[in-house]
Amino acid sequence: MRNIRITIAYDGTHFHGWQHQPGVATIQGALHEAARKIAQERITIHGASRTDTGVHALGQVAHFKTQSALSATEFQRALNALLPPAIRIMEAEEVGHAFHSRWLAQGKTYRYRIYRGRVLPPFDYGRALHYPWPLDEAAMAAAAREFEGERDFTSFAASSGSEEDDRERDMIRVIHSSQVLRDPDRDEIAYVVRGKSFLRYMVRKIVGTLIDVGKGRLAPSDIPKVFELRDRSRSGPTVPPEGLYLVSLEYPDPTDSLASNSSRRSAIRS
Repeated sequence: MRNIRITIAYDGTHFHGWQHQPGVATIQGALHEAARKIAQERITIHGASRTDTGVHALGQVAHFKTQSALSATEFQRALNALLPPAIRIMEAEEVGHAFHSRWLAQGKTYRYRIYRGRVLPPFDYGRALHYPWPLDEAAMAAAAREFEGERDFTSFAASSGSEEDDRERDMIRVIHSSQVLRDPDRDEIAYVVRGKSFLRYMVRKIVGTLIDVGKGRLAPSDIPKVFELRDRSRSGPTVPPEGLYLVSLEYPDPTDSLASNSSRRSAIRS
């Protein structure tokens, strides 16, 4: 049995998210169908992140096990021939059996695009939030930094629908960097956040809060209080999904593991 890692880019506009659901179009469902036709065996695609309906990806990572003799490059070429044009396999490689796209992921980077121009270009429709009204972008940038570090993100996550489940969920997350950046070539800003893991709707809820800061409804100094209250009603609205992109995933360097194993073997021999 071989293990194939793939890096996927997709336009999520016409898909009901990543995770397979009977009767609707999903990214994972499309991959399952194509991979099974190619390998002529039952294949399960395991993704690193379960992106929601309408969310896009530039660097989603997944893996699958197969008995097929096809090389990773041949799988890439065959998948791209069968998949809809909105889904592309950007890279494919054979990896060790221990690799798991979800459980070994050490970090994720998301970007949320906000187009600030008066008229949204047609090629950005469905791919960015259009907000042409006044915003204090400097205040938004200052507020974004308040999300860095280890925090309880109860105020910035969707409810599970069950009060009991919500009480039992671990809402602590670590954010390595959180920034609002202006594109120098376009009338556009982006929220870029990097962390180990994220709660459902967390990035979109943070962006809604930052827009409230830009409108003057909240100040950057209010963000710590919103964290402290642990109350979803005190943060901003959940913005639409079309501006959100999963940019990249981070994994341990395989050479680090090899070096570590080599050092352990040397120590044992000595």
